[in-house]
Amino acid sequence: MNHETLAPRLPSPLEEAADERFARHGVRLLLKRDDLIHPDLVGNKWRKLVPNLRAAAGRPVLTFGGAYSNHLRATAAAGRILGFPTIGVVRGDELAGRPLNPSLAQCAADGMRLHFVDRSTYRRKSSPDVLAGLLDLLGQDAYVVPEGGSNSLAVRGCTALGEELRGVTDVVGVACGTGGTLAGLAAGLAPGQRALGVPVLKGSFLTSEVRALQETAFGGPRGTWTLDDRFHFGGYARVPPELDAFARDFEGRHGVGVERVYVAKLLYALVQLAAEGAFDPGSTVTAILTGTPGP
Repeated sequence: MNHETLAPRLPSPLEEAADERFARHGVRLLLKRDDLIHPDLVGNKWRKLVPNLRAAAGRPVLTFGGAYSNHLRATAAAGRILGFPTIGVVRGDELAGRPLNPSLAQCAADGMRLHFVDRSTYRRKSSPDVLAGLLDLLGQDAYVVPEGGSNSLAVRGCTALGEELRGVTDVVGVACGTGGTLAGLAAGLAPGQRALGVPVLKGSFLTSEVRALQETAFGGPRGTWTLDDRFHFGGYARVPPELDAFARDFEGRHGVGVERVYVAKLLYALVQLAAEGAFDPGSTVTAILTGTPGP
């Protein structure tokens, strides 16, 4: 891997965000700017994807995602930068006959081969028969990276995020899709610190996912973490007017771009939790900015 081409900004910057919605409850808000790690492989995508690219050792990389997947965009960008083929298996065969949305158009522009599958097949994407069929159909001897990049390599890669925050915060909030970042973050934090995951999808499956990822990566549970599943706003990539207005207001207050699919839901959750008294007076809460507003 060409490390000069992928030179990251690590550790990522940590900035204080003076916000009366937290200050009135005696809470200090920090922003962990993982969105500034690399212009193309931002945030948790750097931490999760790069260990897998090392393991791929130049082979084509096949991975999975929805129509607005930040993971697909990051994988496509890495392929363009480093010169290896990428294949994106996209949830929803009905999308095949439509114009590409800006996110998928960026993937295609970066050289990713897009393959659309029906939602039933996508749900079974990890089963050996479906995976073998995809590899055979696409004619590739590819290195497979799971949806969201969340596997044991990615989880271990995310422990550095927690380690960078040791001693500077009490609670660390992160938006969750597949749970890999939360699993690694919690493992890297010091005793007494807590990781808070805010799922961006409906459903209560993430608890078991995070536990399974930690079992695979570390052989058992690591760190203290919780999930609050009240802030998905109807499901993945759902950005109702209320959430968009909140994000625009936050951008105006703090001069930082707010990615809508993940980060906006995290920040909204933290503001609401502060109002509910969920954070002790005198405590510090850190929000992980895992992405930037996309194309």
